Amino acid sequence: MNIIFMGTPDFARESLQAIEKAGHSIIGVVTNPDRPKGRGMKLQPSEVKQFALEKGFEIYQPTKVKHNEEFIEQMKSLKPDVICVVAYGKILPNEILEIPKYGCINLHASLLPKYRGAAPIQWAVLNGDKTTGVTTMYMDTNMDTGDIILTEEVEIGENETTGELWDRLSKIGANLLVKTLEQIQNNTAPRKKQTGEFSLAPMLSKEMAKIDWENKTAVEIKNLVRGLNPIMGAYTFLNGKKIKFWKIELAQENEIMVENLETLVNGTVLISDERNGLFVKAKKGIIKVLEIQGENSRKMSIQDYLRGNRIEEFDVFE
Repeated sequence: MNIIFMGTPDFARESLQAIEKAGHSIIGVVTNPDRPKGRGMKLQPSEVKQFALEKGFEIYQPTKVKHNEEFIEQMKSLKPDVICVVAYGKILPNEILEIPKYGCINLHASLLPKYRGAAPIQWAVLNGDKTTGVTTMYMDTNMDTGDIILTEEVEIGENETTGELWDRLSKIGANLLVKTLEQIQNNTAPRKKQTGEFSLAPMLSKEMAKIDWENKTAVEIKNLVRGLNPIMGAYTFLNGKKIKFWKIELAQENEIMVENLETLVNGTVLISDERNGLFVKAKKGIIKVLEIQGENSRKMSIQDYLRGNRIEEFDVFE
């Protein structure tokens, strides 16, 4: 089939690669404009654009798609059978949805109608879900409300981070999208209305990254840390200095014994040494820090960090 592909990050690149490998004709690639990155703030192409350049695909980078008559006419002139949309980042107007012969198909990283919105993978981890998945659907003018074609459910690992789940789902989703296109081409694709309660997965904010030792349980702190890895990292303060936690686990009962634990405030350091690591009291549990980042430093294992930085027992994270 002749396909226009719309997407931006590495998650979308996996799908574009899979579609191309499956033998479909990529007649156009639409991605976000290049953005400044790094210390030099040089313009960098998206992951999707990089792959499109390697393959010699025609690339379009409109700053907006709504009320953009020039872009809409360009899409019409390509006469696509399908437009595939994967993490593109913009809601498409009806004028574009009506262009392709078989409609616009979206790959979404949740089991819809759960987690409609921009950050479904992140919120699945932040909320401590045990399962999630990917969905292909026919797009409409609203956000992630279209008819479902195919889904695939996956389990979330107990300590799996957003980054790890992102990588897994990008490959699973790419395969599901190829399967979806095959069924559309063979006129065997199902079409099912979304039913049941829906939830939203809005963009993450920097404010949510601060660890709330007083009110959040050990499990909730662990989910916060893995949910924000590698996006921004969950942070706390010790002696006025900002410290990020990148990986933590819940301490097992046989790992640490502390007398009068209930008298200590949450955030209290229970053990801190190179050999045993860093253990911190939390509400309803104890967390074991595995990867950490000091202020104006790089992330490192807790053992490496404690070789060059002092954290004393009974210090309290703010």
